[in-house]
Amino acid sequence: MKLPATILGAFLALAVGLPALAGGEASHAKYFKHYEGTKTCLKCHMKQAKAFFYSDHYQWKAEAPDVVNSHGKKLGKINMINDFCTNPLPSWIGPEKNPQGKLIANGCSKCHAGFGKLPGKEPTEKELENIDCLICHASGYRRDLYPDGKGGWTWKPILWQNPEGLDSVAKRITLPKRAMCLRCHAASGGGQNWKRGDLEYALAECEEDFDVHMAKDGNDLACIDCHQGENHRIKGRGVDLAANDMPGERVLCTDCHEEQPHGIRILDDHVKRVACNTCHIPTFANEDPTDMERDWSKPVYHEDIGKWTASLRMESEVVPVYAWWNGKVRMQLAHEPVQLQANGTIGMVVPLGSRDDPEAKIYPFKLHRGKMPVLDGKNWLLPIKVEEFFARGNLEEAIRGGAREFYGIRDAKWHFVPTERYMGIFHEVAPKDYALGCLDCHREGGRIDWKALGYDGDPLARKLYGNEGDR
Repeated sequence: MKLPATILGAFLALAVGLPALAGGEASHAKYFKHYEGTKTCLKCHMKQAKAFFYSDHYQWKAEAPDVVNSHGKKLGKINMINDFCTNPLPSWIGPEKNPQGKLIANGCSKCHAGFGKLPGKEPTEKELENIDCLICHASGYRRDLYPDGKGGWTWKPILWQNPEGLDSVAKRITLPKRAMCLRCHAASGGGQNWKRGDLEYALAECEEDFDVHMAKDGNDLACIDCHQGENHRIKGRGVDLAANDMPGERVLCTDCHEEQPHGIRILDDHVKRVACNTCHIPTFANEDPTDMERDWSKPVYHEDIGKWTASLRMESEVVPVYAWWNGKVRMQLAHEPVQLQANGTIGMVVPLGSRDDPEAKIYPFKLHRGKMPVLDGKNWLLPIKVEEFFARGNLEEAIRGGAREFYGIRDAKWHFVPTERYMGIFHEVAPKDYALGCLDCHREGGRIDWKALGYDGDPLARKLYGNEGDR
């Protein structure tokens, strides 16, 4: 039986001799007097720090066995290009202000669990001291960007000049709570819920009709209840995430639920070929709108916030698209010529599987469309120095800057190509009374595109009217 994080936290605290507090907290009051950065944590947690150093959350890349064209390379956001903020390297750290002096951004390292250094290859003392343990483990911890005294920038706790206040926060240690995970995972891509669509900050304090798993007055599950791992490796990966901290370990509904949970034969038969989330997440982006299309070829200025963006199409309460998925994907990698699909788009992430594949099931997806710059001649995807672009709106300079800092290419020339990215939808599980019914899919004009799934038409209609061969 899997224990909720609050109970699990109390057991862990007792196991290592720490006094357990409410909500799974373990007070560190008697273990150190003053917090002096991560070196305070390392006195007792050197083993944990070294494990975290090699994790995807610190390296931003890991083994990628489920990416069929990975060629054995470690992949992740640090060395790949996406159709949202493209790549973190050209925009790693530093404040960007618009011409009116308003702060627009602080760098992609804002969501890295370090103090501002790019992750290195070896766990040296300086590397380990760059790990920011409190960003995931201290309730109420906040940080901001400050000059490092060497002409650069560093992340520091906002209480760095208030030792007593910082000590109080640093001693309030917990397992990661929903709010801690969501402050990065819900805010990625430029705004609340812009990127993932099913990871909204509302999940931190939601009701059961928003998500039956995370509802505070319901199951009250934390992220780590499903994404449990070991040695700071996190179990599970999204469809469009290359890195896999624990290859071979997937987060499955059957980790908690029975394989035939309905007690109704026709529904339990569906489970063999239809993923649970297909029926139990009718829509996503149910609180904040999500970015469904990002055209980088058309800059747009937002006078109300003094910021430039790509042309965006935002939607709320989005009905997913559906496709077969067997756990494997094909991705468009950097340093490789783009591969066009039959419809003329670059397949940034394409789930693999078909109705003839016994390992595949029908899953729900956010289908994100975009338009990205592609390097003339080599046909490589180009990243964009997005935070500089957000502030000043000079797209050409931002693309040249991205090409220079990522590839070392100067005076790049490019053309724009449309893109498609499939992103799995796994959160915002509705109460069972709101699950899809038969006629949501099996009727004329229903939500399923049967031909796209490899059928001549609705398989139920064909069974009812004389073709039992379809399944």
